[in-house]
Parts: sequence; C-alpha cells; structure tokens
Amino acid sequence: MRQPGSAGQHCQFTAASYFSWPTSSRLSNAAEERANYFSNLQKEEDEEEEEEVVSPEPASTEPKGQRATTLLELMTIRAFHSKILRCCSLGTAIGFRIRRGVLTDIPAIIVFVSRKVHKQWLSPLQCLPIALEGAGGIWCDVDVVEFSYFGEPDHQPTLKQTFTTDIVDHLQGSDPFIGSGSQVASQETCGTLGAIVRSQTGGRQVGFVTNRHVAVNLDYPSQKMFHPLPPALGPGVYLGAVERATSFITDDLWFGIFAGTNPETFVRADGAFIPFADDYDLSRVTTSVKGGVGEIGEVKAIELQSPVGSLVGKQVVKVGRSSGLTTGTVLAYALEYNDERGVCFLTDFLVVGENHRSPFDLEGDSGSLIVMKGEEENARPIGIIWGGTGSRGRLKLKVGESPESWTTGVDLGRLLTHLQLDLITTDEGLKAAVKEQRAAASTTGMSPMVAVADSSPPYVNFKKEKRSSEEKLEASLGPLQVQHIDLEERIETKGGPPSVEHQFMPSFSGQCSVSAWPETAREDFVAGLANGGCDGDLCVGLRLGEGDNGGKRRRTEIAKDRMTPAE
Repeated sequence: MRQPGSAGQHCQFTAASYFSWPTSSRLSNAAEERANYFSNLQKEEDEEEEEEVVSPEPASTEPKGQRATTLLELMTIRAFHSKILRCCSLGTAIGFRIRRGVLTDIPAIIVFVSRKVHKQWLSPLQCLPIALEGAGGIWCDVDVVEFSYFGEPDHQPTLKQTFTTDIVDHLQGSDPFIGSGSQVASQETCGTLGAIVRSQTGGRQVGFVTNRHVAVNLDYPSQKMFHPLPPALGPGVYLGAVERATSFITDDLWFGIFAGTNPETFVRADGAFIPFADDYDLSRVTTSVKGGVGEIGEVKAIELQSPVGSLVGKQVVKVGRSSGLTTGTVLAYALEYNDERGVCFLTDFLVVGENHRSPFDLEGDSGSLIVMKGEEENARPIGIIWGGTGSRGRLKLKVGESPESWTTGVDLGRLLTHLQLDLITTDEGLKAAVKEQRAAASTTGMSPMVAVADSSPPYVNFKKEKRSSEEKLEASLGPLQVQHIDLEERIETKGGPPSVEHQFMPSFSGQCSVSAWPETAREDFVAGLANGGCDGDLCVGLRLGEGDNGGKRRRTEIAKDRMTPAE
C-alpha cells in the first residue's frame, strides 16, 4: 500500500517521537526490593501468629480479623497468595462477590477458572478457600467465576454492519467536528479518538490520545493519523503524527506498589499521543464527547486507598466509532493473568455490557473514552478501551445463562501522567491551550512541531549484543509485544519515571526510510516491534491480547475489506 499525500500533510517530519518500554528487573534492584517487600509482610504475619494463641477452627469459619474494604487491601492479599492462586486459576481480579449474576457489596478476590464443578470431584489441593487472609489479619472473600473459551463471539461486526445509526455515521465522517468518539485511522488501522489533551512539556502542543495499537504501525516510517480515513482508502484529512506512545509499564511505577511477587510484572498501558499538525484547523475540534454525552469533568483518579465500591459496580458509558453509545458496569479492577513463560500482566478495568447480551464495545472502538456517569456533576472519564471481545472468551456470571462479553480498559489518569499530558475538558480550555501553544512556538521562533522536537531527548544508540543473563527475558517478552532494549546509557528526564527506558525514533526529513537508521537500532527496534502490533494472542490464560481478528492485519487481508478496525 502506498503512502499518499493529503491535505495538511508535511513533507518533513521532525518530531523525535519515542516509545517507552518497561525496564527489566534484571537491570535494576526492583527484583530484590520486591522480594524484600513481601518477605517483610510474611515476617509481620508470623510475628502476629506467635503472639496470639488461637484455638483450632473449622476451615469454613470466617477469619476473625478485619474484612478488607479498599482496593489496596485486596491487591495486597492477592499478592500475598499469588503463588497459590496461579496454580488453580486462569487469572484473578479484585471486586465484589457475584451471586446469581448480580454484584453484591462484599469485597472479594475474583478467581477465573475454566470450569466450575462440585468440590466432590476435586482433590483438596484443587479446592479454593472461601476466604484469604493477608498481613495484619485483614481478610476477604474468594469468588470463583467461570471463564469460557466460547469460539467466535455472537456480535462479530463487519464494516458494513457498523454503519447502522446516526451516531455512528457522524463518528465516521459526516460530522464537521471531531472529538472524543470520532474515528481516527493510521494507514491500515482504524480506531477511536479518546480525548483531547495538551502536552505538559516542550511546545505545549494540543492533540489527542488513543491506543498505541491503533496509532503505531512500524511498516511505515512515520506514524500518521487521519480522519476519517487515510487517503489511499477514502476521503480523509491529516491530523498529525505520533509524538509518544507506550505499551507496558512496570507495576511499581503504575500502581506505586508491587502488585505481585513475580519479578516480571507489567501493566498494559497501550496509549499514544498525537499532537495536531500545526496547520490543522483546530476550530474543527470539540472537547465534548459525541453521542450525546456532552461535556466531561476532570479525570477521576483511581486511588488504591479508596473503597472498592468507589469504582467496582459503577455505571460507565463510552462512545466508539463502531458501536456508538453503549452503557456498562465496571465488574472488576486490576485484572491479573500469567502467561506460559512466567510473565505476569495486569490491566486496569474489566467492564461488561449493561444488558448482558450486548457487548460494551466492538472492533474499531479501541481508544474510546470510558466515562463514569455523574448524578449532579459532569460525567468523569476514568479510562480508555484497549481490548474488545473479538479474540477472547466469555464470562459466565449466572448459572443457566450463556456467557457474556467483556471489555478491558486502561486507567486514563495514570496514562496521562506517564505520557506527560493534561486533559482538556471545555472548549474554553481548548482555546486557552491553543493560545499557549502558539505563544510557546513564537517564543522559540519555530513551528510547534519543531519546538517539540527540540524538547525531546536525543536519539539513543543500542547495544547489538545482548548479555547472556537477559536472553531468557528476551525470549519471554518477544511474542508478548514487549521488546526489551538494552540501552548503551540510561536516560533520566525530569518529571519522568526514573526507571523507564525510552525508545526513540530519529528525526525524519524528506523521504523517510527505516534503512537510514543506525544498523543496530534498526535490527533491535524494527525487528522487535514490527510484529508488536496486535498479531497473536497475548497470553495463554485469559487471552487478553488482540487476536488475529482484531488490531492490525497483513496488507493482503487489508485488500479484501480495505480497512481493519482495531479491536
């Protein structure tokens, strides 16, 4: 597929875009710190048990300590028993007990299994306890939910089927304005615009966020975004090029704590920032969410010290380019699953559709803003969708009913912090941000695009040879879309996480070519990331990665339907 020109498209792209990747624990003290952290928790519990004289109790009796009520307490208990839980589950999450398909208000660790059977058919080692106790005697219930590999989902949309409502029609190009919910597309993948934002650094550029797997395709030298379509496939206007993106972040940087005992634990971030081109007409941008949601408030921060009910069980809405406006419920938080190579992954939200039969999202809704409904105030965004139902199984929440679809999302507040972005919530705020951007550009005497490039760190040289101690890491992360890059020198930038390694794309001028890169950088960067889109399942357990049916596909497949919606 050729790269055509378009209105507002630049012949030269000078922004030094980067992709951030989590630092290997083998290159830092994180593994030792993690081990010490949980070792100290174990010592505290052992000391408390020695001080107390407790008479034997039946195994079914509830613990006598305090019941866990916060997200942090549940996460700590789960981490404390992570080895046991991994042996008898596909994955876990934290939330409320589910009884007869309905959420209760009882905090619990949710354990996903392939099949629920009567305990008579299980050995004692296969039986899960009714409760788990952590350090300090704090305990919580355990709830078992059946996860079913259900084959192809009932709601498998085609591009033709998505053009069904006025809302979707507007999102896909019939509206003269773009905003949250509008369709955005790279050369081969279409997705959804998440939110309008501005950069905290450099030229204070105004742009938008969406998923990384929507925006980044390293088959092309510069990651350009269009609305509604790239010129080769239909009418479209050039919006801008990716400035920064990320896929995974270590758990301690994301949550501020160690979320599990596994030294290789990562959180799915999947975000990208695309500043609007300096000649793009920003009067055509609105901060209101499409589909009738309207103005939104500030990002709702997910505090781990908050009660479980501050998030789980809340109603949310989203507007996506494929399914339009849908409503759902946050079923769980901090979904954890381990792959066959021993790498642990977490994702922030698990959402189910409101009426259980209709999915919360369809293919192409990736990047959609997840907004929590407000009773007396504007709805507040909490995250963006990163994965749908096309390549995964289903949750069976009620006996006698068929399994239902579910959706995963990324915590927007933490993503914006990591990418150094601020959310713009009003049109007045947008005008002020544009004014500030122009002032910053005039101060440097450059266009906004060049101003940002100058504020970015320099290109990094990569070592060609891997150290033998890291070969296992490379083998385990390769097929999981996590490419560890061994840096010649560590980068430490002000305001950024100290242990996150950044992978930089060099400046492009004229005809951009990956072959112009340094040899070692081209081998490590392109070979590792060209296959890091959405091909293949991400894991064996809950299979949360985009499958071959979603995300990016090969050009031969694209030629059949001309556009691939990102899942």
